[in-house]
Parts: sequence; C-alpha cells; structure tokens
Amino acid sequence: MKNAGKTVLVTLFTIALFAVVSSNTFAGDKKTSKNIVETAVAAGNFNTLAKALTEAGLVEELQKEGPFTVFAPTDEAFAKLPKGTLESLLKDKEALKKILLYHVVSGKVMASDVVKLKSATTLEGNNVKITINDGNVMINNAKVIKADVSASNGVIHVIDTVLIPEND
Repeated sequence: MKNAGKTVLVTLFTIALFAVVSSNTFAGDKKTSKNIVETAVAAGNFNTLAKALTEAGLVEELQKEGPFTVFAPTDEAFAKLPKGTLESLLKDKEALKKILLYHVVSGKVMASDVVKLKSATTLEGNNVKITINDGNVMINNAKVIKADVSASNGVIHVIDTVLIPEND
C-alpha cells in the first residue's frame, strides 16, 4: 500500500511540475518551446492522458526530439470508456503502454497531410484508419476536434475517443 501512495505522489508531482513549466495553453503559438507533454498538460483537458503517460513510463519518450504526431484523447474521451477500463489499464502497464503508443505516429503530420492519407502506422506497430466523414477527419472511430496544435517536437491532433488497437 505504501508503494501505491508513493506512485500517486510521484504522478501528482510530475503533473504539477509540468504545469509549472507549462504556462501557455493552445494559443496557436507556431514557434512554441513546449514539447508535446508540456503543451498537453498546459491545455488543462488532458489530465487523464498525462496520468496514463506517467503510469506507462512514456513521458520522457514524448519529450524527446521527435518529431511525433499525437492523436490526444481528452479527459472526456477517457470518461467514455466502459466502467472499470481505465482503472484496469492503469494497473496493466504493458496494455496501457500499447494503447498509448497506438495514439502516436512518427513524424510531424499536419492536418493538411492527414487528410491525404488512408492510414498511418503508429509507434505501437498497427495502423490507424483515416477517413473523412461528413467533413470531419476520423482516426478509426475518433473525431479530430482540434488539429495542428504545435509543439517543439511535433504536433497534437485532439480527438474525442480513446483509440484501441485491434487484437493481433
């Protein structure tokens, strides 16, 4: 039980540290000095994603030079998961890491490029399907609700649903 409390404190400290380092939100700053993690934390609606990245040990990876393209689910997207799913994932680091890496593509793929693609290979190893549905860009069954959020090491496209990789 002591380790669980310690993990929570480390997670909260990490999130607080990023919040202090990150003072701007998605203000359209094209030459931002904030990396993907700092940019997402500063926005304020990716707390669950930040916690999951911390638990999976991926914060440092997404702070590297990249570039990366991240399809970032909001807190509301995580809330749409079936009851108990998030809690189970937070306890299963490998499954959590697999799902989170399924949201990341190598390279900086801006919206103007995304709409020309039919799929993209994620860092998890599987492809996400890219379609246009009623004028909305869809990544599998997730709608892109905000595109081209610049970061120093890539770009974030905000999505409304957590992406789940197909079973191999």
